[in-house]
Amino acid sequence: MLTPEVALSFFGVAILLALAPGPDNLFVLMQSAMWGRRSGLLVVLGLCTGLIGHTVAVAVGLAALFAASETAFTALKIAGAAYLTWLAWGALRSQGDAADGAAPAQQNSGRLYRRGIIMNLTNPKVSLFFLAFLPQFTSPGRGSVAMQTLALGGLMILATLLVFGLLAWFSGTLGDRLQRSHTLRKTLHRVAGVVFLGLALKLVLSHR
Repeated sequence: MLTPEVALSFFGVAILLALAPGPDNLFVLMQSAMWGRRSGLLVVLGLCTGLIGHTVAVAVGLAALFAASETAFTALKIAGAAYLTWLAWGALRSQGDAADGAAPAQQNSGRLYRRGIIMNLTNPKVSLFFLAFLPQFTSPGRGSVAMQTLALGGLMILATLLVFGLLAWFSGTLGDRLQRSHTLRKTLHRVAGVVFLGLALKLVLSHR
């Protein structure tokens, strides 16, 4: 099992990684700004749930498939890019009406939660990162490597939940104020659409 020293050092690195600018925290930032704190936190919970999938994949060896197979990697990143493009289309065609802003949170909270899961699971670079990063903190001399990997994944999820949760909270607070202005709402949706398209393009152009 993990020693307290290993766990503490890994958690510190995980906090720093969560703070580093990237697609996931940018996604949280825009979703929170568009729909408010509550919706942003639901997206964060979805992203963290997706990290469970990546952790299990590394623990059982599935992530190695994406490292070895160009076809599997390409298929997954195209699926992720298509999903981001669909989100961009929805944001760009929004007229910034108050009803539009309230729909995701009020009509179906699960939709935002699933959005976070899909965003995370369809990014093959997360699996590759976990595959390269987590084993560096494991050792056969401390017992089951699979169990150590799951424990490290849990610490990574906790760090992500803390950092992204704070990001969603503060961004959502600003978003709640912006939602009071129709012009600002419309502008925010346009900005979000461009950001989502940029993320989709970055994912398509990414390499293993």
